[in-house]
Amino acid sequence: MGYMPGAMAYAGPRTDGLAIASLICGIVGIVCFVICLGVILGPVAAIMGFISRQRIASSGGTLAGGGLALAGLILGVAAFAISVIWFFYWISTTHTTSP
Repeated sequence: MGYMPGAMAYAGPRTDGLAIASLICGIVGIVCFVICLGVILGPVAAIMGFISRQRIASSGGTLAGGGLALAGLILGVAAFAISVIWFFYWISTTHTTSP
């Protein structure tokens, strides 16, 4: 068989770039929680993941990456929470007063 002149190749739905960006921000926020980068990147990842999921749902099948967007949203929330917990833990252990 092989290549047929004039035939169109099937192109699947493209992955939404916002979903990929959300996942990357979520991962970096989790990895860099020690320097409290998750406080900034966490909400960014969560918002981008939420918007991307809406775009994918309303695209009519032309956009893919719903799982990536959901993972970015979850990692963003987790990065924010871990960074805030780490910050307060660090404050409580380094700034204690002795009698």
